[in-house]
Amino acid sequence: MDPLSLISKTAASGMRAQGERLRVVSENVANANSTSNKPGGDPYQRKIVNFENSVDPSTGAAIVQLGEVEADKSSFVLRFDPSHPSANADGYIKLPNVNPLIEMSNMREAARSYEANLSMMENARSMRRLLVDLLS
Repeated sequence: MDPLSLISKTAASGMRAQGERLRVVSENVANANSTSNKPGGDPYQRKIVNFENSVDPSTGAAIVQLGEVEADKSSFVLRFDPSHPSANADGYIKLPNVNPLIEMSNMREAARSYEANLSMMENARSMRRLLVDLLS
């Protein structure tokens, strides 16, 4: 496989991985204020995305894959609200361990990485067109 195709394959895998990262970040943001359905129960737990480097066996291109999506082990936020249906015996409710500021930073970083991979694909396509023009 030619080097320009390998570049496109690597960039496409990066775009897929960042798209999945955006999906997980948006899930975190959507559940930032959720609570448990039962008194004293645990609310939504923030998810963290891990990436893995690998090589595509058919082309030999270096690719990025979504690794394990794991739960954030940080503690939940406690808020005193004895009238809430999810409050425990002491009157506290557990809120998710999602910090919207961190999630927005992750979203911006994923979007920029996606754009960088898209730019890499466009540059490879442009180089391929120039190569065809030179050869003809």
